[in-house]
Parts: sequence; structure tokens; C-alpha cells
Amino acid sequence: MTRLPQLTEQEAIAAVCRLQEKRRETGKEPKAFVLTFGCQQNEADSEKLRGLCDAMGYGVAASPEDADLILVNTCAIREHAELKALSTVGRYKHIKEGNPNLIIGVCGCMTAQAHRVDELKHRYPYVDFTMEPAAMGKLPLLVYAALEKRGRLFLLEETGDALEGLPITRSEKHRAWVSIMYGCNNFCSYCIVPYVRGRERSRESSAIISEVKSVIADGAKDITLLGQNVNSYRSDMDFADLLAALDAIEGEYVLRFMTSHPKDVSPRLLSVLASAKHVEPHFHLPLQSGSDGILKKMNRHYDKAHYLSVVKALRKANPEVVLTSDIIVGFPGETEEDFADTLAMLEEVRFDSVFSFIYSARKGTPAAAMEAQVPSEVQSARFERLLALQGEISREKNEAYLGKTVRVLVDSPSKNGKEGMYSGRTDGGKLVHMQAAASYIGRFLSVRIESATPFALMGTVVPNQ
Repeated sequence: MTRLPQLTEQEAIAAVCRLQEKRRETGKEPKAFVLTFGCQQNEADSEKLRGLCDAMGYGVAASPEDADLILVNTCAIREHAELKALSTVGRYKHIKEGNPNLIIGVCGCMTAQAHRVDELKHRYPYVDFTMEPAAMGKLPLLVYAALEKRGRLFLLEETGDALEGLPITRSEKHRAWVSIMYGCNNFCSYCIVPYVRGRERSRESSAIISEVKSVIADGAKDITLLGQNVNSYRSDMDFADLLAALDAIEGEYVLRFMTSHPKDVSPRLLSVLASAKHVEPHFHLPLQSGSDGILKKMNRHYDKAHYLSVVKALRKANPEVVLTSDIIVGFPGETEEDFADTLAMLEEVRFDSVFSFIYSARKGTPAAAMEAQVPSEVQSARFERLLALQGEISREKNEAYLGKTVRVLVDSPSKNGKEGMYSGRTDGGKLVHMQAAASYIGRFLSVRIESATPFALMGTVVPNQ
């Protein structure tokens, strides 16, 4: 059985760097390619992976074909995400055949599942190692073992405290993902996260505050605090106090956070949101279902009445708050009456937008073994009805911005393909398209909104007065 080298992570980084120097003597510049699937937490993890690659002497590869090290950071939230990642790994086989010295590693949530690790081990012999999220700091050891041809390694069941001290190479100077906690204690019956990311571990507030100060000083304007359930953060202070401490940092920036749980929205948090200078006027509050019976089966720890009371309190704290949510359609046992309750909640709450998903059974979760799994054709029909209703509501919400001037942080060229069009986000997270220039990326602009769709606002930049 192959074991990790008996080195510290720092010793492994130094050893890999020495090997890289020998390769450079032959005129070969080693490069790494990191591919990310899934959520913003995975994006943050990939920035740490890139930081470790940089520390080990790897440059940035523009494509897998140009790489000496490929890392695939996977997602396990739905089976489709896993199958997509496996398909991608499968396409790397021919690259390895053309470059036997290529190192391929698979990491992320999918690789915290024993059956997927076993599959990668036996069906993908060209994969050199796997590591689950908690083992991310061991990347230098795994790369060193692969470079030294010490055999394939498959790390599983790693545990530990919140990761600290890993180098970070951010993808964008104006945006920063800051993980404040890892794991989850909620054990919603449909969710794989507690099984692949472990129980909740909160970072020390001093480390978070120091990181946020650092990224602001480095030019970040859009900072997102990440956690599977950010408002259950507990260290030497709770989430509300952490948010207040971060909001007090001087600078021009917007502070975002995701994802929250309705059961953990405290009066103190509402007070902070009402008075904050930098915290976005947006709250993502997953509902998942409008049926009390389904919520109970989901193990969500709240009912419709409690959820509506939280919505009321949020809108009292800030009448202009942008509310978004998650909805799962076709959960086991969902009847037409249950689904009607969900549609009724959309009508009553009137979210600005909703991220909706068709229920996908995850192996190892309680919901996967439940009776009365909803047929796929019924799921799809309900999903279309939900999209149609929410589309109407989102259009109405966005049309309320017509004629208004809003502050927008420009992110990137617009994906609509139109020349000279750029995209950005309002402080409340609304997507805005506007005619701009590359020099505006990472800057706040005033934009007058002239048209709207259910998914975005379109406007014109207002010149500085």
C-alpha cells in the first residue's frame, strides 16, 4: 500500500520546487491546470489549490493539453455534476497517453465518497491521486509522491480543523471568496454535504478579519463570505458580530455572504443588516419547499410560518432587500397539493429570483431510500410550472428598477456576445448589462436602468457629475 511521503507540507513544497528547477534546466516550464465544478466554496478551494501550485513552482496552463499537472475540483450536490466531472476526467486519458509524465489529481466533494474513489481507482488508472476537501493541504505531498513515481494515492476520511495558512491565488483582483467555516451540521435528508465536507468547523474571527483587510488593501471590491450555513458561524463571536466587525473596515467594497439557514436568522443579525454600510442589501434564504409535510421530511427545522416570519423581519430591517431562494421540485412523496403549496409561497413571498432544482437522489442520504419517489416526467412538468411562475415574478421585480440609477460593480465582458457590452452586479446582487470598456472592470459605476428581463437589467452608464 502506497503511503504519503514522511514530510511536512512545507518540506514537500520545497522538494517539489527542487524537482521543478531540474526540469527548468531542460527548458521545460512546468504548468498546472485547475478545473472547477460546483459552488462558490469550490471556487474558493480552487484558489487555494492554485496557490499551492504556485508555491510548488507551477505556472498557469491555458489548457489541459498544455499542463504538467491537472487538478479537477469536483462537485457532488447532484449526480449530474459527478457524471460531468467523470466524463471530463475520461477525456484526459489521451493527454496522459501523449505525456506519460503528466500528473492528474481529482479532488473536491465527489472524492469524499468511497464508491467514487473506488471507481476512480479502478476505472481511471491514469489518475494519480484523489483527495477530499479536508485533505487539500496535502496536495504538495501527493504531487511529490507522483513526481517521484511512488505509486497512486487515494486519500479518504480526512478530518481536521478549519484550513488555515494555505496560499491563495485569486482568479480576479476585484473579487474575493473568503471561507469563514467548513462543513455542515444540519443533515437535511436530501443533502450529501455533511457526508463529504464533514461537521461544522468555524475559522477564528481574527484570521477572517485579517484576510478581509488584506484583500481590501489588495484592491478587492466584491467580497463574499462562504459557508454551507454562514449564519451558524461560531468562534469567539457569532456571525452577526463577525459581520459587524468586517463592516467596520474602511474602504470601498461590498460584503456579501452565502448560504444562510432560516432557523439561524437572529434579531442581532437583523440589527446588523439594518445599519451596515458595506453589507449587501440581499439575503439568500433557501425555502426548498412550501409544504410543511415536505419540509419535515427534508429535516429543515422550520415550517412555513417560521419562514414567513423571517421574511417579514428581513423586509422590516430593510424594505429594499433583494430576496432570493432555493427550491427543490419533486422531492420523494411530494404530492400535487404539496407542490401547490410551494407555488403559493412564491406568490406570497415574491422572491426576486429563485434557484430551482429537480430532486436528485444522492447515495447515502436518507431521502434516497424514501418511498414514493416522484416520476421524472412529473418532476419535469412541475419544474416548468415553477419556472413560468417565478419568471413572471422576477420580471415584475426587475421592472421596478426601470428609470432608477443604481451602483454597479463591473465584473467582466457580457456573455450575451454583444460587442462592447459588460456585466456587473448591483449592491443587491442584480445582474446588469451595460455598454462599457475593459478599463471599467473592478470599478463601481452609476448605471441608469432602461430595460429589464426576468434574469437581468440593462442600462446606460451615467457619467460622473
